[in-house]
Amino acid sequence: MCGDDKYTGKNFDHRRAWLVERIKLLSSVFAIEIAAYAIMSNHYHLVVNVNRRQALDWSEDEVIERWYQLYNGHVLVDRHLNGEQLDKPSLLFFNEIIAKWRARLYDISWYMKNLNEYIAREANKEDNCTGKYWEGRYKSQALLDQTAVLSCMAYVDLNPIRANVADTLEDSNFTSIQERIAHFKAFTTDTVKANKPLKQKDIVQHESQPTQLKLFGSNHIKGTIPFALLDYIELVDWSGRQIDPKKKGHINKSIPKVLLTLNIEEAQWLESIQCFRQQYSNFVGSKQRLKQQAACNDVKWYKGAG
Repeated sequence: MCGDDKYTGKNFDHRRAWLVERIKLLSSVFAIEIAAYAIMSNHYHLVVNVNRRQALDWSEDEVIERWYQLYNGHVLVDRHLNGEQLDKPSLLFFNEIIAKWRARLYDISWYMKNLNEYIAREANKEDNCTGKYWEGRYKSQALLDQTAVLSCMAYVDLNPIRANVADTLEDSNFTSIQERIAHFKAFTTDTVKANKPLKQKDIVQHESQPTQLKLFGSNHIKGTIPFALLDYIELVDWSGRQIDPKKKGHINKSIPKVLLTLNIEEAQWLESIQCFRQQYSNFVGSKQRLKQQAACNDVKWYKGAG
C-alpha cells in the first residue's frame, strides 16, 4: 500500500509522505495534537492528545474558519459570515450547527475519517481504480497515565526497529522520533554556526522541537509532554538496543533518567514496549488507574489489570 509492490516493482513510499502531511494538516485544524507517529508500508500508528478545552474556547468564527478548511459550509453560516442579522429561529439553528461542528473538531473518529478517506481517494486516483483501500476501521486505546503515554510513544517510534527496516532512530523514516532528532540537530547546528548566545532553558526546549508535534517540556510548562526531549530520545534509543539483539553498537546498561523519575522497573518497561498492543485493550495504564477506570465505567476489570 505504501511501500514496494512486489508484483509491479513500483515503490509507493510517497504515500507515506501523504499521510504525514495530512496528519499535520488535520492537527492544525482539529483540537487534536500529535505526540508520536510511525508510517509503515501497510499500516500506521498515531499517539494523539485530544484538547477538548481548546475546542470549547474557540469563538464561533474560529470554529467556522476551521470547518471550512476541510468541508463544505452551510447556507445559514454563509449568511452570518456576510453580516446578515439572523432571526431567532435561524439563530437557534445556527448555534446548533456551530455546536455540532465544534464537537466534531475534537472527535478522533472525525479526524480518522477525514485522514483515511483522503488517502484512499488519492491512492485510488493514482491507481485509476475505485473501492475500498483500508482493510478495516481504526483501533484505539486510551492512555490513562504518564507511563502509558511514554511507553506507547516509544512503542510507536520503535516500529521500524522492531520490523528490522531501520538500524537507528535517525534512519527510521516517517516516524516522529526521526523528525524530532533531525529538528534538534538542525537547531543546535545553526546555533553553533551563528555563535548565538545561550537562551533560557524553556525557550531552547521549545525552539529545538518541531512545532507541528506536541512539545516535550516539564511539569511547570502547561500543555507539554512532561519530560525532557533529550531524556525521551535517550530512553527510546536505549529501549531499541535492548529489544534488538542484532543491532550494532554499544548497549548502554544505565537506566535513563526518565525511568528513574517515573520509578519504572527495567523488565516491566521492556515488556511494555515490546507487547504494547497485546498487553492492554481499550485502556492503557497502571493497574491502579485501570481499576479506577473500571470502577468509573461500572465494570469489574480491564485487560492489563490482572
